[in-house]
Amino acid sequence: MSDRKPAGQFLDAAIGLLHRVRDEEADAIEAAGTLLADTVAAGGRLFAFGAGHSSLAAQDVVYRAGGLALMNLLAVPGVVGVDVMPATLGSALERVDGLAGAVLDSSPLRAGDALVIVSLSGRNALPVEMALNARALGIKVIGVTSVAYASQTTSRHVSGTFLKDHCDIVLDSKIAVGDAELTLDTVPVPFAPASTVVTTALLQAVLATTAGVLADRGIEPPLLRSGNVDGGHDHNGRVLEQYRDRIFYRH
Repeated sequence: MSDRKPAGQFLDAAIGLLHRVRDEEADAIEAAGTLLADTVAAGGRLFAFGAGHSSLAAQDVVYRAGGLALMNLLAVPGVVGVDVMPATLGSALERVDGLAGAVLDSSPLRAGDALVIVSLSGRNALPVEMALNARALGIKVIGVTSVAYASQTTSRHVSGTFLKDHCDIVLDSKIAVGDAELTLDTVPVPFAPASTVVTTALLQAVLATTAGVLADRGIEPPLLRSGNVDGGHDHNGRVLEQYRDRIFYRH
């Protein structure tokens, strides 16, 4: 164990994970960013979904300064966890068979679109079925998950499979099973989760790639600017109007 205090130990652990993701997932990040660029260039729409705390990374890429205006949140009421009472209901909803199909049937997703599914464990019915059903509809799926769970836990989906088994591209967050980076002799439970830090960085790396690929093709990336810089609102208004048929968070 490092001589650093817990705060420093956690930051060291998070930085180490980010280095691993940068070095070991470079090809997958490039492929995912290119897939999203292909979708944009072909007139498709972009969506992101996550349940529980995985929803934080999905929310982070929607309607934000410096981000792609075309990224939409595929919202499933209740599965964020902390938006319902009791919060444990969100975890229970992730294990409900058939929910993903109902969500997709009532969503604007269609063939030719791309869906990013974030699930740390990738073992629950909701993300597995979301990927299965989306691909059956002709939607490209990018999964962001910890591959370690597939070898150290059991699936909660009837097929016995994990999210990683039903994706066009998989991004491995490298997070250890249990999502806790620190232990202390005086604390009975491991603590300090890093999945949000790493997963959010992974997705931003993917979207940075998307913007770069589009620019290389001579296509101006539909990026949003901060509303707190001069001209930001006017710029965003033009982008939102130009791509209004592919943006669903403003309707």
